[in-house]
Amino acid sequence: MKQLKVYIADDHTLFRKAMVNLLRSFERITDVKDAENGKELLTLIKYEIPDVVIVDLQMPVMDGTETSTIILQKYPDVKVIILTMHDSNKFILHMMDLGVHAFLLKNTEPDELEKAIYAVADKDFYHNDLVVAVLRKNVNERKMGQRPNFQHPELTEREKEILLLICQELTMKEIGQRLFLSENTVRNHRVNIMEKVGVNNIVGLVKYAYEVGVVI
Repeated sequence: MKQLKVYIADDHTLFRKAMVNLLRSFERITDVKDAENGKELLTLIKYEIPDVVIVDLQMPVMDGTETSTIILQKYPDVKVIILTMHDSNKFILHMMDLGVHAFLLKNTEPDELEKAIYAVADKDFYHNDLVVAVLRKNVNERKMGQRPNFQHPELTEREKEILLLICQELTMKEIGQRLFLSENTVRNHRVNIMEKVGVNNIVGLVKYAYEVGVVI
């Protein structure tokens, strides 16, 4: 398993330092750096790019939304996890559209934090209960309570099958093994699906899959 470099930005010193100690206890995390706001985090990234950043939503100087937007634009290989006290549907959907890879409430258990870090590093997205609830509510509001049908004539049956497996959090390697395809073939299918539905990351694919009914 790949060893990971993780940075965290949070303006509450006690919380941030406790998080640093917790992160250092996780098996796959070898390097942890911390910042008290988004501007400091961006400076850290400028000198050494991490695998994952954990960003508090509400910070002085530069908040989590602005910080995440800059990171996603300038450092597309860095995975972004948002920490928040609030489960705002509108905010989470907006941040998903930007490409944020995971959302965790600040009272999340350590085990889930570790799971989320590994998921975004290995699979590009952490598909937890918070995100599922937001996506389902969004579908219900858009469809006025009607169950959506997965009808998208541009996708082949194989592409629909791969999209479903992506939403089930399988890696490209695991999907290949399930469908008896090479990992490269699965990656090519994923690229084609993204182009067809107009998204540029796994987060967008998952959101799309809920909207059109491939996941209920």
